[in-house]
Amino acid sequence: MKGISYNRYGGPEVLEYGEVRDPKVGPDSVLVKVRAAAVNPVDWKCRAGYLDGALEAVFPVVPGWDVSGVVVQPGPAVGEFSVGDEVIGYVREDFLSRGTFAEYVAAPVRTLARKPRNLTWEQAAGLPLVGLTAYQVLTKALQVKRGETVLIHAAAGGVGSIAVQLARHLGARPIGTASEANHDFVRSLGGEPVTYGDGLAERVRGLAPEGVDAAFDTIGGDTLKTSANLLAPEGRLVSIADGGVVDYGGHYSFVRPDPDDLTRLAELAEQGVVSVHVSETFPLERAADAHRRSEEGRTRGKIVVTVDWPDETTP
Repeated sequence: MKGISYNRYGGPEVLEYGEVRDPKVGPDSVLVKVRAAAVNPVDWKCRAGYLDGALEAVFPVVPGWDVSGVVVQPGPAVGEFSVGDEVIGYVREDFLSRGTFAEYVAAPVRTLARKPRNLTWEQAAGLPLVGLTAYQVLTKALQVKRGETVLIHAAAGGVGSIAVQLARHLGARPIGTASEANHDFVRSLGGEPVTYGDGLAERVRGLAPEGVDAAFDTIGGDTLKTSANLLAPEGRLVSIADGGVVDYGGHYSFVRPDPDDLTRLAELAEQGVVSVHVSETFPLERAADAHRRSEEGRTRGKIVVTVDWPDETTP
């Protein structure tokens, strides 16, 4: 099959398009015909070797954890899905090798849910990782409650844009940091935008003089420190970007596959509670360009790689 792979750590130039090994379908997996796969910052961080201390790379590595596609072969122990089912998945294992940037991926059923019927393939592919991250942080790590004020950083980005929508759905008041060019976008999601950078603390205090009940850090560094200083006396702090959050009494969170959480996100998408903004798409063979665009760090919503199937009778 065709796919993207890399044989060593490095920049986008190590990504190669060509033949990759066909996936083997284990007892608890299904073979998914890939229609789209989203790009996440963790993808290029893995490619660059930044996660080598946590995830072993079995080269050649096919990158990508997000996927939308169609089940073409269930494993022998699988009763949850059948041939033809449309699915989404956060297909992460505890090592790097068998990713989603390919024509097919063998996905464990614990990573999958049914695709929201109202989303395009591209939108659906952009939901799993960012959606699960936002959902798990807000509902489990921060335990956001109705009436609380939540500070969400990078509110126009992949995780942030979903977090704003979910916080609003939970009955909270989301304040989101974003560039001025993205303020209207954040408002359209239900958030109150504030410009990041110098003076951020004062701007947030202007909206929440008593401090925020919860802060969702997606950036780390000085932003993490600022978030800690903006908390109300009983405020909670979670970071997905900086393990130093524990020094401020907060918690570090790393998203995990969860079929129940993913199914709930799909339901919220079908109800119109959560939408996925796709800023740009690239064909599979241009995955390196998609990585480059993601590394620029200025994406509104999601970047997605698509797989072209001109003959839809192909299984």
